[in-house]
Amino acid sequence: MPTDTIYGIVGSALIPEAVRRIYKLRRRNQRKPMIVLISSVANLKKFGVRIGVRERKVLNRIWPNKVSVILPLSAKRRALSDKLEYLHRGTKSIAFRLPKPNWLRKLLANVGPLVAPSANWEGKPPARTIREARRYFGKKVDFYIDANRLVSKPSTLVAIKDGRIKVLRMGAARISVK
Repeated sequence: MPTDTIYGIVGSALIPEAVRRIYKLRRRNQRKPMIVLISSVANLKKFGVRIGVRERKVLNRIWPNKVSVILPLSAKRRALSDKLEYLHRGTKSIAFRLPKPNWLRKLLANVGPLVAPSANWEGKPPARTIREARRYFGKKVDFYIDANRLVSKPSTLVAIKDGRIKVLRMGAARISVK
């Protein structure tokens, strides 16, 4: 389905089997976590993410946008962190994105957070059309949503440390690093 950046192969971030299925379909490195799309900053609590005042200011400045932010899971919520190992893959952090399009945030508010890696096999070019996505996945995907040709870069990937942004991958969004 289309996301705010490129086509993604999506599934519920809260259902471990859905996440495992996407890893298998994408032939993805099992140690590499996926980006999770959320409908609001409040969704971070579902994943045991606690943000301080400085981090909240940064998030309010850069979201909603085509920016994925790696956030650490709360050390105080170890049981939840262990339960979410299928998402963080041992890193104890997850990359989240709060997309800008209202239609996508409404969808996420209704269905819940979604993992949304690009629609391709790892190491191959992302699908720009449904036809290209079908070449990768065929009938192994439950359904396809066609939004014609999408031409965009993947999201910009950042981490926040001590209230400051560190750009890990420059992508679709240009952000200022204050």
